[in-house]
Amino acid sequence: METKDSNGNILNEGDSVTLIKDLKVKGSSTTLKRGTVVKNIRLTNNSAEIEGRAGGSVMVLKAEFLKKA
Repeated sequence: METKDSNGNILNEGDSVTLIKDLKVKGSSTTLKRGTVVKNIRLTNNSAEIEGRAGGSVMVLKAEFLKKA
């Protein structure tokens, strides 16, 4: 199954994406701000999620809160 961003664009390994909404990080007091760019993403087994480096650490993010950069 294909991983799609909030606009319906297909995401691929190594793409860059931008957050479309402020996201609170579970288990941490940090918040990822809208407009943050996540570069060189990796796809996961779940088509609704991607993995990427944001806020200084590797995180799993929901594709519904991202748009292709």
